Amino acid sequence: MPNVLVVAEHFEGKLKKISLSAITFGHEAAKLLGGELHLLVLGDGIAALGEELAKYGAKTVHVADAPLLKHYLSETFAKVTTDVAQATGASLIASLSSVIGKDFLPRVAARLGAGMVSDVIGISKQGEEIRFLRPIYAGNANATAVVDTPIKVAAVRPTAFAAAVPAAAASPIQKVAVSIDPASLRTSFVAFKATESTRPELADARVVVAGGRGIKAGENFRLVEELADLLGGAVGATRAIVDAGWVPNDYQIGQTGKVVAPQLYIGIGLSGAIQHLAGMKDSKVIVAINKDEEAPIFKVADYGLVDDLFKAVPELVSEIKKVLA
Repeated sequence: MPNVLVVAEHFEGKLKKISLSAITFGHEAAKLLGGELHLLVLGDGIAALGEELAKYGAKTVHVADAPLLKHYLSETFAKVTTDVAQATGASLIASLSSVIGKDFLPRVAARLGAGMVSDVIGISKQGEEIRFLRPIYAGNANATAVVDTPIKVAAVRPTAFAAAVPAAAASPIQKVAVSIDPASLRTSFVAFKATESTRPELADARVVVAGGRGIKAGENFRLVEELADLLGGAVGATRAIVDAGWVPNDYQIGQTGKVVAPQLYIGIGLSGAIQHLAGMKDSKVIVAINKDEEAPIFKVADYGLVDDLFKAVPELVSEIKKVLA
């Protein structure tokens, strides 16, 4: 049977919200293929994550729980995913189009002799042919891709699919036997240095406030941070100010950065180059503040304010503080 296997991501014992979008993709794909959806989660001490995933209507939730999987390695994740894909008869294996997904999925494809498509934003069927929709030219156009191998691998852009909702009944959970000889591994985990922040992660945030070159200097990024903190949001940036060293590179949003689709996106002093728009144009409400009325960002913004950000943002912050007082 042409089943679908979706690999969920988690961090610090919690399921990433964006994994729910991949599950929605999985349900759509299984329906088109006429098969069943299976979910897989990998890690160490992750029984609770299996129970969480069991809420979302899969045929089976597969839990690969082993000390060897405590820390992510593409080598181990690809091996276990391949084994589960073969055991479940999956003809489509998918996960998020994230740093991790883009790292281990190509290895899964290589192991299975499968073709792969990345940044999938839609799936359809014409006759017996499964078609994947993906953006090209920095999101200015979409292309239809056909993978002609019997088994297919897809990295899914989470902003394109709604979050899955709990089903009426819980799925059965099956423990995966992890059979990997540690001595056979060519890579090893050394350390993970996380960025310390009390703000929500960019991909999961309901509110994102981003800054561009219009802030003029790194010290002025505090304007972006103050507004984001008042709104309980995450902070983002354009590639220009990341390259300038004003902010860390994990703030970068765009074609070569992170893709976000929050409920509210506020762009401060950014022009809206196509590379940046590719990473945020699916946001539900877009607000732009820029003194250049010809800035491209205003073409996609729901609300635009043509003003000096050094005047407008402090006034906005002041008014929000009054409301919150």
